[in-house]
Amino acid sequence: MKPFRWFVILFFCLSVIGCGKAGTHSLFVRYQSVKEFPSLQQKIGPTLGIAPFKDERRDTLYIGRHTPLRGVSSYFKSDPSSLENAVIESLSQVLSRNGIKTVSVAEWDGKPDSLKTIETDSVLMIEIRRFWTEGKAFPFRTQATTSIHFLIHLGVKKEGKVFTRNVEVEKETTLPRLTPERIEETVNQILTDIFDSFLANPY
Repeated sequence: MKPFRWFVILFFCLSVIGCGKAGTHSLFVRYQSVKEFPSLQQKIGPTLGIAPFKDERRDTLYIGRHTPLRGVSSYFKSDPSSLENAVIESLSQVLSRNGIKTVSVAEWDGKPDSLKTIETDSVLMIEIRRFWTEGKAFPFRTQATTSIHFLIHLGVKKEGKVFTRNVEVEKETTLPRLTPERIEETVNQILTDIFDSFLANPY
């Protein structure tokens, strides 16, 4: 009887841990790279226009959810910047370190013909199709799946072309306990992998 009692106590404790704290948790979303891209300026020029990103997700407020064994779900959101601004700000910082000045562009239709009217050497626009982490608690573990889907459009004036890259990444992790810090780490690592690959070979 005694071993069974300890098993029940252990199960209860793990269930509580798996539940986590309900509410909304803020994540500091950012692309953080220490790499250098020596050929990038030669390919896209010294100035890059950044057009408004298109956030096409159904729910643009949150970027993730954690469903516990019991109780209500908790949600994750990008803060203090919105998701699109967080990506733009961190991407601009990395580009600046590589000698590329970024300039906000009011709008861009994504077509090669309109490149002639843009004052920058190149222009970038990203469609955010998916950006979500789904965490589900099970006895003794929590399963988290992070899925990011971008359409990256890069217009290069000297080439007279628009290069589009479809990027879909999904990562699954199994953890004893899901925390906002762990989700933030996973999301930022995926962003770093995506943009490191893109800037190393933009077209």
